[in-house]
Amino acid sequence: MIVTCTPNPSLDRTVEVDRLRRGEVQRLTATSVHPGGKGVNVARALHRNDHRTHAVVPIGGPEGDQFAALLRAVGVPMSTVAVDASIRVNVTIAESDGTTTKLNAEGAPLTPDACERLWSETVGLAEGGGWVAGCGSLPPGVDGDFYAALVERGRRAGCRTAVDASGPALAEAVAVGPSLIKPNYHELSELTGVPLATFGDAVHVAKGLCDRGVGAVLVSLGVDGALLVTSDEVLYGDSAPVTVRSTVGAGDALLAGFLARGAAGADALATGLAWATAACRLPGSTMPGPEHLDPSLVRLHDGYPLDRMLKGD
Repeated sequence: MIVTCTPNPSLDRTVEVDRLRRGEVQRLTATSVHPGGKGVNVARALHRNDHRTHAVVPIGGPEGDQFAALLRAVGVPMSTVAVDASIRVNVTIAESDGTTTKLNAEGAPLTPDACERLWSETVGLAEGGGWVAGCGSLPPGVDGDFYAALVERGRRAGCRTAVDASGPALAEAVAVGPSLIKPNYHELSELTGVPLATFGDAVHVAKGLCDRGVGAVLVSLGVDGALLVTSDEVLYGDSAPVTVRSTVGAGDALLAGFLARGAAGADALATGLAWATAACRLPGSTMPGPEHLDPSLVRLHDGYPLDRMLKGD
């Protein structure tokens, strides 16, 4: 069982245009609305590919009602914690050339009691060997140690723990040694305070995190692919070029595929890359199903190009 905790869920509305022209009235070419937030996307991807999962989220307001209805409609098991304010609505503008502009709201505040219920529900569902995945930004009223507390509680309950976050929330989680973290290029640089110009830079700082007690570092590199770094190995993979419709949720699909395949080794990295590549070819934050996956697009490399420059996108 893979249980996701998303303290700052959202309604994700995506609008598509040929090209965004600021200050003009434009007609949309397509629109979509999905229940969102990083952990929710991970759960949606896992469920769509027939893996056992459960999403734990705070819900409030009419937007929360719509969110819950959308998640129920696709059959994702969920547990909710009631909050007073409405959850946020995020807007993504996707252009035909693959350019994605995201407008993210702050989110609904969480009380200490709501945080406690989120931790308890998440860990209780995964207790005894499951995965606890804490994902996404923190809303107002939540301390930076939210994911650190989740990791510690999960460990005591015999769970493996993954964190996909940024800023102080990720830094504090790293300090208590989660089983896995999934930063992107920018988040890894911010976490370590090291500018990442090359693949070698990324590998070096990820190795340093493993030396500090992190079990594995899965680094999403956008068009450059992904790195998997542990104390014992470094694996690198990417995918053949595809026509990108939306990059929203691609990193979440990467994490979902990686966890689904066992969260270790080349097969898990290849599966994560296949899911992420498929997500890029779909509208909005649509999560891929088996019919969208094309493993032949994934390329695992015998080594990693230490001196090659990272694009950072």
